[in-house]
Amino acid sequence: MNSSRIPSLPLGGEGAQRQGGPHERAGPPQARIAPPRGEGAQRQGGPLNTRIVPVGGETIARAAALLHSGELVAFPTETVYGLGADAGNADAVRRIFAAKGRPADHPVIVHLGESAAVAQWARAVPDAARRLAAAFWPGPLTLVLPRAAHVSDAVTGGQDSIGLRVPSHPVAHALLMAFGGGIAAPSANRFGRISPTTARHVADDLGAGVALILDGGACDVGIESTIVAFTDDEPVLLRPGGIGIDALARVLGRAPRAPDGGAPRAPGTLASHYAPRTPAKLVATDALQAEMRQLASHDERVAVLARRAAGPDGGGELWLHAPAEAAPYAHDLYANLRALDAVAADVILIEAVPAGPAWLAVRDRLARATRGEDDDRD
Repeated sequence: MNSSRIPSLPLGGEGAQRQGGPHERAGPPQARIAPPRGEGAQRQGGPLNTRIVPVGGETIARAAALLHSGELVAFPTETVYGLGADAGNADAVRRIFAAKGRPADHPVIVHLGESAAVAQWARAVPDAARRLAAAFWPGPLTLVLPRAAHVSDAVTGGQDSIGLRVPSHPVAHALLMAFGGGIAAPSANRFGRISPTTARHVADDLGAGVALILDGGACDVGIESTIVAFTDDEPVLLRPGGIGIDALARVLGRAPRAPDGGAPRAPGTLASHYAPRTPAKLVATDALQAEMRQLASHDERVAVLARRAAGPDGGGELWLHAPAEAAPYAHDLYANLRALDAVAADVILIEAVPAGPAWLAVRDRLARATRGEDDDRD
């Protein structure tokens, strides 16, 4: 199945070119890997989790049947893997929160097979929201709209708004159409930790907490959707993501404003999130080598993520050479953070990324991933 076969959308409005789609990759990042040590080291490899299944007509039908019976199913989207439940079944949605260890007042995004279904979940859709949907759906954009009366508090976190998205991944689309309703699906990982971009990441994080994992390969975008709220007089950017702010501005006529204290709560927007278990620190490019030397002088094991190859002196138990451009960097980010976490270093150093709108979503994720263990998580 190909994403180009997803039907055109009926919301209307002039379309804009979609941002942040799949890209070609030259190969895996350059790495120098030391073996894990200590009890905290994550297991690598091992037998494949039996809940992971290849995608086909039979497994899509099986997954839809499990959702109808109130079970949890993990599936790929173009952003990250989602942990799905029937959005119309409050008890099933609560199972998501139990599996993730997620606080009950945190809203989840409802995924839809087509934009026409928005009317079943939102009581109002402003014209500006329709324009964004026409431009970027299916794709990595979530619209927060006033919720319909029947929508459960389990989905909205008790708020009067609901997050809706039409994903472009062909597996997500096939599952949604087979299911025939909305699927509530936050990222398929433990609360506050690194989001999953492969089926194996889901199995490693949630294990028996999910009935079935549809294996659609690695996610194309690799970071979560952009979230724009339309619950006030003007659009608000709640979370940067797979659609850049410049692309939003081209459709809206101006950039959405930053959230204030009255903005709706949204997934992934607390101070600390997307975090490895190993303490991580964001370091300026010109300070990276000095920071490594200081840590080494205290016998600290260091893992590094940088947009350049390791120097002749090497350094670090694991040095990952990240892509130099924003889209491929975002694509690899969560897999790279998991690799860094797996060596059980004492600290992870992450080279700061450039300023500018192209890197906004990546900067957001890195700032939250390096915030610290003592902060609240989403």
